[in-house]
Amino acid sequence: MSTTSRRPGIADLVAGVSIAGLLLPEAVAYSGIAGLPPQAGVIALFAGLLVYGIFGSSRFAIVSATSSSAAVLFAATTSIPGVDTATRLALGAGIVLLAGVFFVIAGIAKLGAVSSLIAKPVLRGFALGLALTIVIKQLPKVLAVQPAHSDFFRLIAGLVSEWRHWNLAGAAMALAALLLLRGLARWRAVPAALLVIVCGIALDISGLCHAWGVAAVGPISLDFSHPGVPSLDRAQWLGLGELAFAMALILYAESYGSIRTFAMRHGDNVSANRDLLALGGANLLSALFQGMPVGAGYSATSANESAGAQSRAAGIVAGLVVLVAVLTLLPWIAHTPEPLLAAIVINAVSHSLNPSSLRPYFHWRRDRLVALVAVAAVLLLGVLDGLLAAIGVSLLMLLRGFSRTTVSWLGRLGQSHDYVDTARHPEAVVPPGVLIARPEVPLFFGNADAVFVSIRARIDATPALQRMVLSLEESPDLDATSIEAMCDFAAYVRVRGARLSLARVKDNVRDLLAKVDSPDLKAEVYAPWSVDDAVEVSQNTGGGTPAPAVSAAPPAA
Repeated sequence: MSTTSRRPGIADLVAGVSIAGLLLPEAVAYSGIAGLPPQAGVIALFAGLLVYGIFGSSRFAIVSATSSSAAVLFAATTSIPGVDTATRLALGAGIVLLAGVFFVIAGIAKLGAVSSLIAKPVLRGFALGLALTIVIKQLPKVLAVQPAHSDFFRLIAGLVSEWRHWNLAGAAMALAALLLLRGLARWRAVPAALLVIVCGIALDISGLCHAWGVAAVGPISLDFSHPGVPSLDRAQWLGLGELAFAMALILYAESYGSIRTFAMRHGDNVSANRDLLALGGANLLSALFQGMPVGAGYSATSANESAGAQSRAAGIVAGLVVLVAVLTLLPWIAHTPEPLLAAIVINAVSHSLNPSSLRPYFHWRRDRLVALVAVAAVLLLGVLDGLLAAIGVSLLMLLRGFSRTTVSWLGRLGQSHDYVDTARHPEAVVPPGVLIARPEVPLFFGNADAVFVSIRARIDATPALQRMVLSLEESPDLDATSIEAMCDFAAYVRVRGARLSLARVKDNVRDLLAKVDSPDLKAEVYAPWSVDDAVEVSQNTGGGTPAPAVSAAPPAA
């Protein structure tokens, strides 16, 4: 029977049971990536499934520990020198707690519309570099060797230099697990990861793993009786702020991408602000019990969709199944061989290992360099510094785009009312005595002066200028610097003996200009709605006093 014909309750029950077999092994495995005890991932799993299942907006999203956030948390806590294990665990809980606080603040401030400060090319480049790093860092567990260095390239060199000491039995075990995971991937309802764990437990209990020199995970202890805020001093909390902000950014970028992808695929409506609050609550709850950071990972969410989930109840069912498994099977889970957990991690991040995700940027000839920089930053600088570098690249891209001083000079296309860029349409005609400029970026403090300098240069090269038309269609608002630059420009046009008209002025900007005390920016200056209106006014008045606005609403462009 297809999932579409099932009752939603039955479908969610089946999906929840199916994905529980994936989520529990991954939670234990991701704890190892973060350098935390196995229970940290299990606690995070409970917190994410419970809170998002109640308060989230996506019916497919599975909020739990993710490989990327685990790697970032490990890099963040190990980047602080001179701390013991207990302090490092407290610092990790503090980062998760502050990330949750940032989510809640963003949700209350309704910042959900800002999907991410990390550009897609940078995010995909970071994901590729991170996946490569995670895979390489799983190999010491598989091969039972411990190279002296942990950074990407020296770790590879260390692994190669230790080839005589590789545990081939562990490598064979991990390879067999990967083949099984890949082979069962086509049957999403089959808990492949759980089957791998069961086989590994059987091997360990039989004594074969010990004989082969393969280590097991070890004891897992869950304690929900002592929730609390980590004991850190003020300086430590302040130092964790930027690390938690970076954590929140990567979690939201990953979560929002997963939530939006599956919502668009099924025509669902989701609420970004509600999801921010749900993610905040989940991370706060996880931190109170010393759990890992949580987000909506793509692989778990995809597995939930493929298993036939119809509502958020599937995540709650999965949480209940995991709870039963933990309460009854916890001593057995401790026998899980580490190479099998490494194989589960490698399989989970394999979807990010495909370089073809960067191919469109090379085909489009857009942002390919920044995508490669993001990959290189993670491999050369490490996960945390690579993440911060990727965020910096995104912000630089944003500032570079806004700081451009591109100005198009417009002319009339045939006998129409359309005014187009004369550089691209040389057949367009510019009315005599008129210059029509259109800044191609929103005006703000970073580009306003440079844009007006560019326009002034063109005015200086036009001695017979009578009317200057400035189209502000790309500027939905103006900051104080832009307003001052506009006032100076209006005065300059007047000194040049020409008249200024502003066209395509947004209502917000009109209201703002009405408050500006400038004799050169009176209401008649921005009265025309369209470029065509402004040119018609200049032709009708012959450069004299502008006529009133010719229409009450913007005509068709």
